[in-house]
Amino acid sequence: MSDVALPARSLLLIPGALALLAGLDAALMLLGLPAPVQITRISEVHGVLLVLGFVGTVVSLERAVAAARPAGYLAPAALGAGALALISPVPRSVSDPLLVLGTAALLGLYVVLWRRSADLAVLIQAAGAVLAVGAALLWWADLPVPQLIPWLSGFLILTIAGERLELARVVMMSPRTQSVLAATAVALAAGAPAALLWPGPGYVLLGGSLLAMTGWLAWHDVARRTVRSNGLPRYMAVCLLAGYGWLLVPATLWLLVGPVPAGRGYDAVVHAVMLGFVMSMIMAHAPVILPAVVRRPLPYTPWMYAPVVLLHASLLLRVAVGDARDVEYAVRAGGVLNIVAILGFIVIAVIAVVRGSRRSAGRTPS
Repeated sequence: MSDVALPARSLLLIPGALALLAGLDAALMLLGLPAPVQITRISEVHGVLLVLGFVGTVVSLERAVAAARPAGYLAPAALGAGALALISPVPRSVSDPLLVLGTAALLGLYVVLWRRSADLAVLIQAAGAVLAVGAALLWWADLPVPQLIPWLSGFLILTIAGERLELARVVMMSPRTQSVLAATAVALAAGAPAALLWPGPGYVLLGGSLLAMTGWLAWHDVARRTVRSNGLPRYMAVCLLAGYGWLLVPATLWLLVGPVPAGRGYDAVVHAVMLGFVMSMIMAHAPVILPAVVRRPLPYTPWMYAPVVLLHASLLLRVAVGDARDVEYAVRAGGVLNIVAILGFIVIAVIAVVRGSRRSAGRTPS
């Protein structure tokens, strides 16, 4: 019996995983609840840690694998190192430049991928990377996190929108249809700096473009068809369509209310994007992306639905009851259940990987 060794690049997932765990620990502190590690600094860097430290590391590692160039691993290495520095006692003069370096290296990866294939999907993802660089620079300049939310959200949304465009081409799609998505991507990317410089019209642009992009994704994504299938395709489709639904929260608030720098509206916007949209997308794509990175199968199991349902149900409790009606216990209960859902998915994924690896090893002749 033989087994395939984990590639060295798998080690780059460790800082991202630690960033996620530290971010969840900080979430408990921000909810006013006991946390395993009580370090005030972690709660202060909560948002940047999760977006650039966790998601940024994972996205850049996947892109580095796709680019197939050793230098490409600078992006996840720098972002991972920046994440570790954020949660350590070292000053931000160490962590912040690492985050800038990592996001700039991620942008460089998209340049490599663009030269390989001048594709609109790559261009949209590159626009997201530009916003990530901007967010890292503004964070280094000590701007408060609420002012960075359009930049961080834009990075995540455009990255995922570009990836979904690649898969949406499974069905016939006219150049005009693709140009509509390109226009909304340009508007969303422009909305982040506009919201910082001219909050009034900037947030209208941000909300309107996000609303248009959400409609495009929900209508044209192949998930609208695969949701009628079975197994992994249906599971992924459910996660994707539910995630698109949560984008309506920031789109509507930005369009009708404008900036929401604090309070319940801020909580609703941030977690609708980061949990309802991004975490749902991670749960959807994990069975596809993880095997490409670590060379281990992550077989689909119906148990994966459990954390997905818990994530969205608890987020609905948090936003629709806690934030909308200003009910503190609903915010706390929803927040705790959000964390349970994420940890539950990790446990299920690890078990599935171990079982899948054993099956693969059992079929491999010695």
